[in-house]
Amino acid sequence: MTVCAIEPSANPGNGGPPQAGCTITAKGAYAARLALSGDSWYPERWTLDGPEPYAVPLPGHQPEEPGTEVQPMDDGRVLVHRVAAGRHVFALLYPTEPGTGELPLGAVECAADSAGLRLLPPVPGGERAYALAVGPRTTVLWQVAGGAFGPERVAEIPGRCSGGVWLDRTGRILAVDRETGGRTKAVVVDLERDGEVSPLLQIAADSDDRILLADPDSGLVLLRSDAPSPGQDRLGWGVLGSMLPVRFPECLRLPDCVVTPFAIQPGQALTPERCAVALRVDGAFGSWVGVWRPAERQVRHLPAPEGWLTGAGLWTADGELRLPCSTPRLPCGVARLTAPDASGVRAEAARDASGGRAEAARDASGGRAEASGGRAEAAWDAEESAPGEPGEPGGTDTATPAPRRPVPLQQAPLARLVTK
Repeated sequence: MTVCAIEPSANPGNGGPPQAGCTITAKGAYAARLALSGDSWYPERWTLDGPEPYAVPLPGHQPEEPGTEVQPMDDGRVLVHRVAAGRHVFALLYPTEPGTGELPLGAVECAADSAGLRLLPPVPGGERAYALAVGPRTTVLWQVAGGAFGPERVAEIPGRCSGGVWLDRTGRILAVDRETGGRTKAVVVDLERDGEVSPLLQIAADSDDRILLADPDSGLVLLRSDAPSPGQDRLGWGVLGSMLPVRFPECLRLPDCVVTPFAIQPGQALTPERCAVALRVDGAFGSWVGVWRPAERQVRHLPAPEGWLTGAGLWTADGELRLPCSTPRLPCGVARLTAPDASGVRAEAARDASGGRAEAARDASGGRAEASGGRAEAAWDAEESAPGEPGEPGGTDTATPAPRRPVPLQQAPLARLVTK
């Protein structure tokens, strides 16, 4: 069986962030993606929290459509979202002997003038799943897995919503980007208060302010806004509950590149500025990895490992970045990088004149990434899967604090803009 990674679009038509090559649970135990065998697409689940990563194919009775959404659950099952005859059909897939087991969950019908329905990122806790159905004037939030009677309508939000970021470890506080009156602002939806909506980002009255990523431990949030440069989006950061302004570092402005944060180092409860942030950088000559901390004035550029499921990855609390990869030789692997400490390991990035690819030199914990023969090659550590390996390593639950009520993040006068 030939397994290939999906090559996600760097510039999706909906104006949102680039799609990742796979989806990973909030705890990092499982991942799921659509894989390709010949001309046929099928769901595939990866187990990431055992001694070695390994993949389990979950083909159904017929091949999947290329646009089928898949999402891993914390119990090892995979949620699949199919569209058939205008209906959005949901089911849970799981491995059996032989074949694939499938538990139907029901369907959601959207109005003909709607923009469709899409899954939100995996919920912390992993027992539920949600989706947004965007209409011409309102957006409906659906719980599509984990309910008692199939898909359940949770809330109706005025405006057209996109994005989706969880702000707590319980899956109660959801942030979405809402478009009303020609402007887009991030708002908070409280699932335990019947979908009560409150503002989150209000940087300037006439700016578009979108939330991209958040870490519940530190409160660090990454956002995109045109407030400091009207008509031109810039990456910024802030801290939930802080009265300090949102900041827009100059080092995150990369000409002719799309920069998308995809993972934040957890566990840094008192020092959000020390959190390592993984960036996907898309340029004319491909994609690579950037590593940045709010406390630093530079982005460390690193060549992507071979077969990276572009845009997918997670940090461990001790600062190890794990990137899922798939190649013909290594169908299921994880590349590991220990990020240089913010205090001082120097990394210099340059563009290769012959290939335009980002090259990096790093020296941290004995690791090196260097360019050779015009091609960037990195000393990534990859763990190979054991084909057909049985077993289902499981994770352990940890106590989670009560969710903090976020306060709106305001921008100080632009004359005092901090660009650290």
